[in-house]
Amino acid sequence: MQINVAQFLKSPQGTSRVVAIDDMYDDGTGPVPVRGELTFTSIDQRILVQGRLTIELQFVCGRCLKPFPCKLNMDIEEEYQPTVDINTGTHIPPPDESGAFTIDEHHVLDLTEAIRQYKETTIPMKPLCREDCAGICPTCGKDLNEGQCGCPAEVIDPRWAELLKLKNKGRK
Repeated sequence: MQINVAQFLKSPQGTSRVVAIDDMYDDGTGPVPVRGELTFTSIDQRILVQGRLTIELQFVCGRCLKPFPCKLNMDIEEEYQPTVDINTGTHIPPPDESGAFTIDEHHVLDLTEAIRQYKETTIPMKPLCREDCAGICPTCGKDLNEGQCGCPAEVIDPRWAELLKLKNKGRK
């Protein structure tokens, strides 16, 4: 996910350019398609990158344990600072904040790390194949989305049986 911005760095401040993204991103498990549109804006010898990207990942449902594809939308807004002055070729001091995004000495802006960070914050904590997923039976493991199993409705832990008797005694 690298974009050469040499000509863009020579543009006057406030210049914008829209870039369509249709590329592959390697998330460590293999290539993942990335699509969307980003706006590059020149601001005070930096480039502001804004836009929305969509990636499609494979997850395992937190209830039924089946794999399913899921599209993640990421709203990106990051600043990139060059490490070399485009006009003179002299090195620019690194940004004060650690972890700031930079444009390398060949004037290439690499979106890979930004996409990785936004992906990590967008991934659901408990991915579900669908909102009404019934999950699996805790006793026999049958997928309850395919129908009910033959297991008893409620298995009572024998250690709680005496408390259940007390509870039911009050109802009579």
